[in-house]
Amino acid sequence: METVLKEWDLYCDLFETKPRIKEIHLGGGTPTFFAPKNLEQLIKGILKNAEKAKDFSFSFEGHPNNSSKAHLQTLYDLGFRRSSFGVQDYDPVVQKAIHRIQPFEKVKEVTENCREIGYESISHDLVFGLPFQNENSIRNTIKHTIALKPDRLAYYSYAHVPWIKGVGQRGFDENDLPKDDEKRHLYELGKQLFFDAGYVEVGMDHFALPSDSLFKAMENKTLHRNFMGYSAGKTKLMVGLGMSAISDSWYAFAQNEKTIEDYTARVNENKLPIFRGHLLTPTDLIIRKHILNLMCNMETTFNLGLSLQIRDEIIGRLQEILADNLIEITENKVIVKEAGRMFIRNIAMAFDLRLIAHKPDTRIFSMTI
Repeated sequence: METVLKEWDLYCDLFETKPRIKEIHLGGGTPTFFAPKNLEQLIKGILKNAEKAKDFSFSFEGHPNNSSKAHLQTLYDLGFRRSSFGVQDYDPVVQKAIHRIQPFEKVKEVTENCREIGYESISHDLVFGLPFQNENSIRNTIKHTIALKPDRLAYYSYAHVPWIKGVGQRGFDENDLPKDDEKRHLYELGKQLFFDAGYVEVGMDHFALPSDSLFKAMENKTLHRNFMGYSAGKTKLMVGLGMSAISDSWYAFAQNEKTIEDYTARVNENKLPIFRGHLLTPTDLIIRKHILNLMCNMETTFNLGLSLQIRDEIIGRLQEILADNLIEITENKVIVKEAGRMFIRNIAMAFDLRLIAHKPDTRIFSMTI
């Protein structure tokens, strides 16, 4: 805790004026593993050297099993109004395989506590493509989720990366995972069940009730996406605090040290604990705008600074997707059709010049599932 606050002090020393904070998001794990008094110490320590914007928005991720009413009340008193809980799946076989045991009753309890305290937006995260998932288990999970009526839903595709997280993903093997066609069916089934319950698709992987600020931002074309996901507000400066956190100055990205030992050592040396980063070129900035337009508004216009050569190269890479009637291409615009929403990552990849340069022979359409 003290190390994170010390890192924040290092950033504050760099700012020419007292920073004004528009958003705070406590994530990168489960902040409610901290005691309520520790969370209060953290937020008050950050705000000591800053001021809150008039339209500030604070949110946090919590674990249903350990987010007590005291946690929720403390964060609410500090200005937090949005909460998010990782549900993943309610099936006990799936939960055992992914080492995520949390009964529906705990999720119900923490959701109802949030509403009783006064939280304005509650989000549940679900995952499809998990080991042992099938149509019945997905239907049951979504049935229970809809019964609680969270304001937002995230429906993520499971990424199997045992070479990165081998220990946590060893309650199963590749044969236990839904295959490509089955996984796509689980996605389309979940999406339809959300629609039937009154949710609207927002960007990619996210759904919201029409009353939620995320939906309203999409309607007003003010939706934004950063490293933490979709946001109803936009800022060009995002400071990531803590081990492995990512910062974004709009013109550059930077990531903190990824081990607690290296992170702590750098901060104690009064140095920003950054171990890698990327300075965006003018072309990177143009491409970034196109990708954000696609992921937030499902369309982008070509007259945003691209040369005719790059434009023609992008259109060439989109031909397979165009042939499948997932997008529409006019002289100046790419528009994602409803059927193309599931493939928005693939569509955005056609604009990613660095990805193409790294994998020149890769077929865009088959790169994700």
